[in-house]
Amino acid sequence: SEGAKVGFLAQEPELDPKKDVLGNVMDGVGELKEYLDRFEKVSAMFAEDMTDDEMNDLLSEQAELQERIDAAAGWDIQRTCEIAMDALRCAPADADVTKLSGGERRRVALCRLLLSKPDLLLLDEPTNHLDAESVAWLERFLEEYEGTVVAVTHDRYFLDNVTGWILELDRGKGIPYEGNYTSWLDQKKKRLKQEEREEEARDRTIERELEWIRQTPQARRTKSKARIAAFDDLVAAANNKAPEAMQIVIPTGDRLGTKVIEAKNLYKGYGEQLLIENLTFKLPPGGIVGVVGPNGAGKTTLFRMITGKEKPDSGEIVVGESVKLGYVDQSRDSLRPDASVWEEISDGLDEIQLGKYSIPSRAYVGR
Repeated sequence: SEGAKVGFLAQEPELDPKKDVLGNVMDGVGELKEYLDRFEKVSAMFAEDMTDDEMNDLLSEQAELQERIDAAAGWDIQRTCEIAMDALRCAPADADVTKLSGGERRRVALCRLLLSKPDLLLLDEPTNHLDAESVAWLERFLEEYEGTVVAVTHDRYFLDNVTGWILELDRGKGIPYEGNYTSWLDQKKKRLKQEEREEEARDRTIERELEWIRQTPQARRTKSKARIAAFDDLVAAANNKAPEAMQIVIPTGDRLGTKVIEAKNLYKGYGEQLLIENLTFKLPPGGIVGVVGPNGAGKTTLFRMITGKEKPDSGEIVVGESVKLGYVDQSRDSLRPDASVWEEISDGLDEIQLGKYSIPSRAYVGR
């Protein structure tokens, strides 16, 4: 509606390079801070000599300012900012934003946006770069949020916990569903079954109409044009089928030995910050292991030590002789910015070798 305030979290947010982390976050409450500063200034003016009319004007302005600040629960706004920054694991308040990583910049931008409390909050992948505790805080924040929230996300648990409506974009159309992600799955399953029944009936009708056209030499005369047009509509609808699920072929690797990855008495830190202390573990062959912990706990550092990009301060990591490591980091530094998707995946080759099989590279990328 006219006059509504819209806030947007972009994938690559912009921060003010002249301000530190707290300064950028406080930009989200800029209007409220102006009210607080003005309230303080007005309060100080009561000590000055003035007429009764001037006094009444100041009292009216002070009351209006107090009402606005009360409505926003803004009397301790810096403390509110600090709580939000801590919940989202933002960098230290005095940190230089030009030296932050992409994930750190995004958390600062998210914190600034949430505190601005727009009428319409547009979030593009809001849970990216957030640890589990920060996501839980964000979910609670949005559940209590008074405005409208629209989020684009691949986080199924976030969708399940937060959303009351799902808008599915399918074949150029927007299909609304009431409910969370689990409810959407159930409703979509029913819709697809209905589409299958309609498609089967449509296919039978197309076959019948094709037979009629073949057997009727004069079918294109004026009296038959309506039937021909209806047939064309059926064919167009048949061509607008739901796309098949994408398939990624993952070939079976060589047989692993008994030793996959073993860590023995690992220690790792940076300066006075100790990240990993006396860590010992063994990864089982064929196992799927999740590494959890808050931002800054050392998860990425552990991966970098496993891949040999970092060295432990003490202890060792042993990778089995038959193990081939594959690693995708957060920043996707291994991708070439000037390469197309096909070039990056195929390295320019017409055929891709997937285990014992060879497949045309463009066909594989097209999946």
